[in-house]
Amino acid sequence: MWLILAVASAFFAGITSILAKLGLKNVDSTVATALRTTVVLVFAWALVLITGTQSELGTISVETWVFLILSGLATGASWLCYFKALQLGDVNRVVPIDKSSTVMAILLAIVLLGEGISVAGAIGVVLIAVGTLAMIERKDVDEVKVTRSGWLLFAIGSAVFAALTSILGKVGMEGVDSNLGTAIRTVVVLAMSWAMVMVSSKRSEIRGIRRNDAIFIVLSGLATGASWLCFFKALQEGPASIVVPIDKLSILAAVLFSFVVLNERLSKKAALGLAGIVFGTMLMLL
Repeated sequence: MWLILAVASAFFAGITSILAKLGLKNVDSTVATALRTTVVLVFAWALVLITGTQSELGTISVETWVFLILSGLATGASWLCYFKALQLGDVNRVVPIDKSSTVMAILLAIVLLGEGISVAGAIGVVLIAVGTLAMIERKDVDEVKVTRSGWLLFAIGSAVFAALTSILGKVGMEGVDSNLGTAIRTVVVLAMSWAMVMVSSKRSEIRGIRRNDAIFIVLSGLATGASWLCFFKALQEGPASIVVPIDKLSILAAVLFSFVVLNERLSKKAALGLAGIVFGTMLMLL
């Protein structure tokens, strides 16, 4: 059963980006992020209730609260950048660059936390870095230079903040159950995303969202929540050494669905880069 749940986790994680892309066609990415985070919050706290860890709220130290809040802010920034990148660029290129946060997180862990890395892990890091660079086209770099914007800039921002999330989350999670910590961080993300909506004066745009766009945004939030539920249940019943690699293969699901649903195609160079990212990820997990 846990194997089916692990595959389901990768599937739902893969279609999250596709559903979000479809919902972002006519909706501001900041507004969409706030709406889908509301849906994700329900799933996050559902996990807490299922695991019965809500009673630990009173035992969390001040230091842990600080790091959880900082981690939540980094997550919010990552999500805002990620969905803006999805709105501007192709899913099959945004997702791999966002996943390069793995490399940044490892480098930060080595520098800030003093963690070591195996030879296989080091090779994996290099493969992911080279693969990510292969996914970037010259025209995308030129666009950033000329406009000071573009999907590439937001995708890189998403990866940077995701890496910070991992480091801050690791420190914060040491004193709290992972499900409860995730739920607390999601509350921070929700507050941050709605604050961005208010600050940017985009609250009025909520009323103008079309039904189809709203459905896709909600579905993307439901897909994220479903992925979390399946992933943590699979971890509870099966070996992490198998569950985690399967979940990481969601990047392949995202690229496949982007081809089938959105007709987005990878160049030969980008396809080789994607292969390097996937192989490098598997090496690191091993």
